[in-house]
Amino acid sequence: MFRQLYNQVLHLAAHPRAELALFIVAFVESSFFPIPPDMMLIPMIIVNQKRAFRYAFICTAGSVIGGIFGYSIGLFAYDTIGKTAIAFYGLQESFNTLADWYSNFDVYIVAVAGFSPIPYKVFTLFSGFMQANFVGFVMASILSRGARFFLIAWLLWRGGVSLKGWVETNLYPLTMAASIVLIFTIVLVKYIAQ
Repeated sequence: MFRQLYNQVLHLAAHPRAELALFIVAFVESSFFPIPPDMMLIPMIIVNQKRAFRYAFICTAGSVIGGIFGYSIGLFAYDTIGKTAIAFYGLQESFNTLADWYSNFDVYIVAVAGFSPIPYKVFTLFSGFMQANFVGFVMASILSRGARFFLIAWLLWRGGVSLKGWVETNLYPLTMAASIVLIFTIVLVKYIAQ
């Protein structure tokens, strides 16, 4: 099922309305769709490097607006739609852990999830459920999603087709390493501030 979805997303990257499709994929990925928009963003940039930063902006806007939609689902419809999405990703057992993280770190968790390969959609839903600070949530989403998509755009803009394979192969470990550094920084700042 995921392979078929992935192939459809790649097909959309070459469509005349690819920018609209990119926005929609980024939007739905932030609340329930399982395929990350990077899989569409990367081939679009490879095909038209001059529009790399435009595509990154479209992807960021779609993702943040989709994140707000996910937040709304968590806030107003967690018992119906939100629980179904959490169950789909097998995170029911992690519910208490997520609640503890939110009580300690609030929207900083969204910043980490938005940049890293961790499913951002889970944290948009959970942010609404936990009634996280909405303005903080939006700012963390803009910064983290923007950093992720503009980093991809910059790498491919600089390196072109020769970097496509490298970005696809190393995106996960790079964003994971950066996320770990971000987590340690947040914990350290929180610890020093006490």
